[in-house]
Amino acid sequence: MSATLRDSLVLEMSSLRAFAVSLCGDKDRADDLVQETLFKAWNHLDSFREGTNLKAWLFTILRNTYFSERRKRRREVEDADGSYAAQLASPAEQPGHMDMQDFRAVLVRLPDDQREALILVGAAGFSYEEAAQISGCPVGTIKSRVNRARVRVAEMLGLAADFAGDGEELATGVTKSA
Repeated sequence: MSATLRDSLVLEMSSLRAFAVSLCGDKDRADDLVQETLFKAWNHLDSFREGTNLKAWLFTILRNTYFSERRKRRREVEDADGSYAAQLASPAEQPGHMDMQDFRAVLVRLPDDQREALILVGAAGFSYEEAAQISGCPVGTIKSRVNRARVRVAEMLGLAADFAGDGEELATGVTKSA
């Protein structure tokens, strides 16, 4: 880069600033635009051909920088105190995942017959009658196994074991109405 080109960059600063102020209407923002323009021009001097219009090249860089930032800011929301971002935050999914891991660890510790009954009625959605038919045992036995499994799971997870009824609400997630 020639000394003439460097000197020409410096000479154009006042014109760039005036143009920037006319675009954005803010002197501080205009100074930032001029600085960004000169930074981009300096880093891309290899794309400038000496003998062409330096002022037009610089003004084009400044104008493109201004409108690019303006488009970007249109999609942004002013949130100085973080209140808007706090409304958008979603709770971590980790507790649900951890609860499921705890449940799985407890489920494998149940006796086979209780685990089977709880899975058939609770997870697979079979009725007590269908679960009894699948297991080859009476309906009362399935109800008893589901209830014992429910109580045992609640104990091992440290939950209140004062569920009313025959345990169907833990197994199926549905509470019977009186």
